[in-house]
Amino acid sequence: MGSALSRATARFGFSATPRLDAELLMAHALGTTWEAMLLHRLDDPAPAAFADLAERRAAHEPVAYITGVRDFWTITLQVAPGVLIPRADSETLIEAAIAHFGMRSPRTVLDLGTGSGALLLAALDQWPGARGIGVDRSPDALAVAAANAERLGMADRAVIVAGGWEGTGGPHDLILCNPPYIETGAELPREVAGYEPAGALFAGPDGLDDYRAIAPLLRARIAPGGVACIEIGSTQGGTAAAPFRAEGLRVAVRPDLAGRDRCLVVTP
Repeated sequence: MGSALSRATARFGFSATPRLDAELLMAHALGTTWEAMLLHRLDDPAPAAFADLAERRAAHEPVAYITGVRDFWTITLQVAPGVLIPRADSETLIEAAIAHFGMRSPRTVLDLGTGSGALLLAALDQWPGARGIGVDRSPDALAVAAANAERLGMADRAVIVAGGWEGTGGPHDLILCNPPYIETGAELPREVAGYEPAGALFAGPDGLDDYRAIAPLLRARIAPGGVACIEIGSTQGGTAAAPFRAEGLRVAVRPDLAGRDRCLVVTP
């Protein structure tokens, strides 16, 4: 196995984590977890299936689409082509929500553009007494999010529905949203541009189209004492906040673990 991992790692030089990519694919080929493989199976021979998985990764296909899973916050999600892959940066929104509510728990959660259901289901795992709604326009996303809610045992607390930025019409204690925020035509890594859905990435010439659409709708969606946590690009702290401030909303910018702007914390 060691030589197969080394060869694959050398082929994945385009990745920020080539060795980890190889190990995750090897664990998937073995039908075990990454941790169990490292602890107990490094002396096993490489299974034949690993070569095909490595070939797919060498073509820049994302690891999450190859394995079909991605860890996010405290949960493991199923992911599939056609649905944005959850990123650790988005966990900043959950951290912001925890900071807002402190010892309290939101009763209702609305996830706008739910995608795989990552933010909604992470919030429901964080607050077991909460209930939530995930909204998305994409049939692929709706199917994946519903399957994740079922698999994680949250189908009785998480409703997945078709819709847009207007949500469900009523107020919620916590609103989560990771909208598209990349400038149309921006150059992206091949594994993003070639595989992930453009509709979940691009938001007009300046990347702000969806913030402008969400801002006028948001005040009526936030319950008293509630908060909206909205993901932004790392250089958008001022520009993405502007449409919300223009609506008379209060906005703070929360950085991610790398110190980059990542989340608008919006209150009435």
